Amino acid sequence: MMANNLNVEYLKDKIVNLDSMLSEVRVFAPATVANMICGFDILGFAVEAPGDEVVMRRTTQPGVTIRKITGDDGRLPLDPGKNTVSACVQYLLQALNISSKVGVEIELHKHMPIGSGLGSSAASTVAGLFAINAMLGNPLTKEELLPFCVEGERLACGTGHADNVAPALYGGITLIRGNEPLDVISIPSPKELVAAVVFPQVDVPTRDARQLIKDKVLLKDAVTQWGNIAGLVAALFKEDYDLLARSMKDVLIEPTRAILIPQFYEMKEIALKHGALSFGISGSGPSVVAITRDEKIAEDIADKIQTHLKENEIDSFGYVSRVNVEGPRILDQKLFTA
Repeated sequence: MMANNLNVEYLKDKIVNLDSMLSEVRVFAPATVANMICGFDILGFAVEAPGDEVVMRRTTQPGVTIRKITGDDGRLPLDPGKNTVSACVQYLLQALNISSKVGVEIELHKHMPIGSGLGSSAASTVAGLFAINAMLGNPLTKEELLPFCVEGERLACGTGHADNVAPALYGGITLIRGNEPLDVISIPSPKELVAAVVFPQVDVPTRDARQLIKDKVLLKDAVTQWGNIAGLVAALFKEDYDLLARSMKDVLIEPTRAILIPQFYEMKEIALKHGALSFGISGSGPSVVAITRDEKIAEDIADKIQTHLKENEIDSFGYVSRVNVEGPRILDQKLFTA
């Protein structure tokens, strides 16, 4: 059944040539850092690693099935109606009026922790939708794919926000100007920008993290945050790293969510002391991100934070990455032969 939130009128004239449909495709989609510290629900960027992979194969029987999932420790459903990847592929096939003619099976390979604050569900959903679009000969643009990706986020965490799926799909840095209608703007990525991301292995469910957020904020805090967001956007266009450092500060969300992340302020002190331009929470956490302009500094910060966490009996994963400006990419594909 088509999701009620999806308006697919813009696809009614799309024509898909199934004779040229690929038989198999393998796609990678990247993890993302949502919010970019001060831009709650409106800013995000893609990283080079980690990410998820989807292998999709055409089948003779119409419908969407999940063949296997790896890297999830058995946490994700194999039921195609409940898994965000397969459900969104089904929505797309229905929107194109070809669900009774096309059959695909899906393998999902998770290469990042679930619930990490790195857009795990977004990467999987984007990989799946990018894969089915590629198999069909790319009838949809990325702009046309995006609403289906947002629907995947709604299925995964109860809220259809685009700050993870937009950068995962478009690559680079994205700004969500509005949600109704969806209005996404790509922003330049400064060449020297390097992120050190550390995932402390503690559980911070996205739904729980969102419930902590206050419905009302003080006007003076809102004005401060607006100034920071505007300053950050200007800094990205100008490649002004000093302005970026002054702007990437969160006075609204971080004070509330930080209490869910053990050693947060200690990690922040380590990052800023050793050369980070800024430091904050990635998405809803528990992952944290240090923004730098040098890969060696980023690696040093990640190492020091992980060492500190280990000393406090907290395991972690660390990643160092520049901004991924490409987004999802095809790793392999095969042409269908009848």
